Amino acid sequence: MTHQSLPLISTDLNHALRAHASRLTSGPMRHLLDARSLADTTGLVLDMPGLSLEALRQRLDSAALADLHRAADESGLPQAIEAMFSGQLVNNTEKRPALHTALRDPTDEPLLVDGQDVRPWIAAERARCRQFAGSLSAGLRKGATGQRITDVVNIGIGGSDLGPVMALEALKGYVNPRLRMHFISNVDGTQFADVAAQLEPACTLFIICSKTFSTQETLANAALARQWIVEKLGVAAVAKHFAAVSVNHAAMDEFGLALDARFTMWDWVGGRYSIWSAIGLILEIGIGTTHFEEFLNGAQAMDAHFRTQPLQSNLPVLHGLLGVWNRNFLNLDSLAVLPYDQRLHRFPAYLQQLMMESSGKSVRRNGEPVSCQTGAVIWGEPGSNGQHSFFQLLHQGTSRYAMDFLIAARSSVSLPDSHQLAVANGLAQAEAFARGYTLEEARAELHARGLNAEQIEALAVHKVHAGDRPSSLLLFAQLDPHTLGALVALYEHSVFVQSVLWDINPFDQWGVELGKKMALSLLPMVRGQAPNSSGVSAALSRLQEWSR
Repeated sequence: MTHQSLPLISTDLNHALRAHASRLTSGPMRHLLDARSLADTTGLVLDMPGLSLEALRQRLDSAALADLHRAADESGLPQAIEAMFSGQLVNNTEKRPALHTALRDPTDEPLLVDGQDVRPWIAAERARCRQFAGSLSAGLRKGATGQRITDVVNIGIGGSDLGPVMALEALKGYVNPRLRMHFISNVDGTQFADVAAQLEPACTLFIICSKTFSTQETLANAALARQWIVEKLGVAAVAKHFAAVSVNHAAMDEFGLALDARFTMWDWVGGRYSIWSAIGLILEIGIGTTHFEEFLNGAQAMDAHFRTQPLQSNLPVLHGLLGVWNRNFLNLDSLAVLPYDQRLHRFPAYLQQLMMESSGKSVRRNGEPVSCQTGAVIWGEPGSNGQHSFFQLLHQGTSRYAMDFLIAARSSVSLPDSHQLAVANGLAQAEAFARGYTLEEARAELHARGLNAEQIEALAVHKVHAGDRPSSLLLFAQLDPHTLGALVALYEHSVFVQSVLWDINPFDQWGVELGKKMALSLLPMVRGQAPNSSGVSAALSRLQEWSR
């Protein structure tokens, strides 16, 4: 697709944005940065308490940014934001609202879904989660033999796994030292075996996270866990060693779950937006209710900012517009997320689902084909590790990527010297990616090192960095529950901003279903219970031969 046109804005504005892109890519980015130091940077650095978004190393200036704000306004972004928060059916294909924001909103102002106020439902479920987490953390809720629960295992996949995993890793310093948290998501059995080897059955609680209690991978792992508990402790122990987040009470009855260990979520909360719901129960158990509610408060602060701030001073709006700008006008097809804090090492993986499952669409809300590229590929690793692996490609490879650097002012641990080294590396990399290293600079360096002319000419070209790699800085005071909540909500809302300008639905995920349906039809063949007559028959025959 070579012609990029945002679907909801005028032809003239699309032309203007393409002209800005042509103008801003006509020379090295370092020239833009040098000119910017003397010019107006309004709108390229936005702040809220404890968090800042700096876009000074983007190929963007105030004129182009002003037209991006016009594009957001013409696309109806202000109205779309209010529609989402007020419970309108923004998930148009499934005829549902998207009210993950309501899960972290402490107000009791009525919020109607199908004519019913959902605020009391949310408050009641929060109270139940709070009570359950508190009793478990305090050692009051015990296993079948009367022993204290020391290990909690979350069984889920996708949004029922990635969010809690990411958050517990990020907030490791807040976890109750008397509890160990584990996760099982992969269906191949190895993860279950590895986790089970660390557990004592009498001291273990499993939390099954499946809204419908029908997710194939989750049910397979839940069945393994149930069999394991029954073999060790007997059938009656199931009620003491399992909890679930689901709405399928008949399935939970059949499984043997206690009534006070069942938690609900609602159709108006998508899986990748569900960490704020009872899906976050393992997180609340781990870090305690006080810290969990600070996590909710951080997200709610970002919600209030997103809903009330004008487009020009709105952090998620700026982040989302940068995504559109880089994807559609600079033709950058991926975003590397680079946190300079090891505890955020699962944050890129979490964002992969949040952003790619939301934006991986080729059809507009009205069913027509899209007229522009949509979601970028999201990837990344913690910064200093990445510097010694894929940064080589980022610096000197033939493709270009956008980047987000996440940098804290204070360390997650009491090692300030080490943290300062990480900060210096993160800031230096952002500068290096933007400014590059010219042939003249390489020659001067090699001359200063005493190389002769022939050596300089042979080596200098290999040391050139083209630069011109755009990046943003997300700066924050410290990685704590409040900050993490705000960061997650920032990216949630950035996804929404991009979806509005692309005119796609970010809340459905029909593409996830096809492979699952095909797997169900193939399973009898894999097990030798049906003739091998599929399109993968050759591969399946080879695998079956080797499995004997």
